[in-house]
Amino acid sequence: MIALKKILVPTDFSDTSAVAVRYARALADAFGASVHLIHVVEDPFVYGWTGEGYIPDLPQFRESLAGSARERLNQVFNPSEREKYHAAVCVLFGSSFLEIVRYAKQHEIDVIVMGTHGRGPIAHMLMGSVAEKVVRKAPCPVLTVRHPEHEFVQP
Repeated sequence: MIALKKILVPTDFSDTSAVAVRYARALADAFGASVHLIHVVEDPFVYGWTGEGYIPDLPQFRESLAGSARERLNQVFNPSEREKYHAAVCVLFGSSFLEIVRYAKQHEIDVIVMGTHGRGPIAHMLMGSVAEKVVRKAPCPVLTVRHPEHEFVQP
């Protein structure tokens, strides 16, 4: 029998991520699992700045990004939902797919539920897919969902 105790939902706050959260809630309800909700803040300095770009004070800028992400995460699950799902809410910094995989390993996650944007082949070739990289490297099964799609979760 499949036993899911810990569900990880990485979010970028998109509509697709909202669908992934709905799936995670349904799985958590069905299995009595806890939900780990994370957002990874990509390092803006990795991609460089051009021309006369202004580079803000890094620690203050990072904290501003983290604070903003925490506020948005707290809107995904209200306080009663956080209690119901024994939710862990976390903001991480780094490469999205690396941090998602690392978090899943460290917290012994049973399944990752995440959205995929379903970009075309050219965009995929140029940007890659976080979901695809997670599927390849994750220590557990990964359920990817798209928006819009055939919904199995009833509103």
